[in-house]
Amino acid sequence: MTSHPGLRLAAESVVLILATFAATALLFALFVAAAGAPPTGVFYDIYLGAFGSWFSWQNTLTRAAPFMLAALCTALPARLGLLVIGNEGALVIGGVAAAAAGISLNGVAPLAVQVGMFVAAAVAGGLWIAGALALRHYRGVNETISTLLLNYLAIALLLWLVGGPLHDPASLNKPSTPSIGSANMLGDMPGMSVHWGLAYGVIACALLFVLFRYTTFGFAARIIGGNVRAAQLNGLAVARITLIVGFLAGAAAGVAGMVEVAAVHGRANESLVAGYGYVGILVAFLARQNLAMIVPVAILLGGIEASGGLLQRHFELPDATTTVLQGTLFMLLLASESLRGRIFPIRVQEAN
Repeated sequence: MTSHPGLRLAAESVVLILATFAATALLFALFVAAAGAPPTGVFYDIYLGAFGSWFSWQNTLTRAAPFMLAALCTALPARLGLLVIGNEGALVIGGVAAAAAGISLNGVAPLAVQVGMFVAAAVAGGLWIAGALALRHYRGVNETISTLLLNYLAIALLLWLVGGPLHDPASLNKPSTPSIGSANMLGDMPGMSVHWGLAYGVIACALLFVLFRYTTFGFAARIIGGNVRAAQLNGLAVARITLIVGFLAGAAAGVAGMVEVAAVHGRANESLVAGYGYVGILVAFLARQNLAMIVPVAILLGGIEASGGLLQRHFELPDATTTVLQGTLFMLLLASESLRGRIFPIRVQEAN
């Protein structure tokens, strides 16, 4: 094994991720076997449902779109050494804001309505997370706890709005906002049955990767993430950078909510609370907060999500079986962090 510290860390990350996937596969195989289904058949159906045909690929890409955007809500603050898990709340708030904007602007040019929904969702989600990071910076409030609680607040606010001020009287069984109008919906990309939300996710990941990798702003964010005190002593505007990063993170998740409203549901209701924000956390952790890796990891998780219906039809497994797989993967991923630095330990003289 090479003595270069950077190569050792990279090799260790690869080993841990592969071991995590292997352990997840083993535990999931035991789970489905206990449920009376053949593990090999289940894994094959997961592959078929995710990537086995062009139809499966389109279904996977459609599901991956909100995962990409939601993952940024965790990955960006991680650059500052902060753990934000308010993805679901920012997504919900963004979806409600997008629906309100779409209803208000209904009747003008569809492009103007879509731009209005995009801006409203980005601003609402951005302020939602930036507010939590302001509490962290100015008052010392733990950002993990505050953003977790904000998820519940956002869901409660959604339910109150769709059942009260924004309620559509025609929605009897499921309280909802009025429709944004079919003309204002996001269509599919040319030649695909995949909505434009996928393009939003890929472009957002690419632009933010460039911002944090090749600009002075991104360099400053990395310094803050390494040592806040050193950043302050060197004159960096820690408060401003923290709030900007929080806003960008929340804006990405907010746009994910806008995509769900404008491309899938056509209105805001409790269907926005689909757990996509929580899957975004898993995507960010699997990608190790690497913005370039979020897209392929989101596609992988999107494929797992897309295969749930096939498992239900072929093996009579609950549709939530894929959620069990994702949860197992997440728990083992967190557990693997305790092994970091122990597989290929770096001696002090090597690091120097």
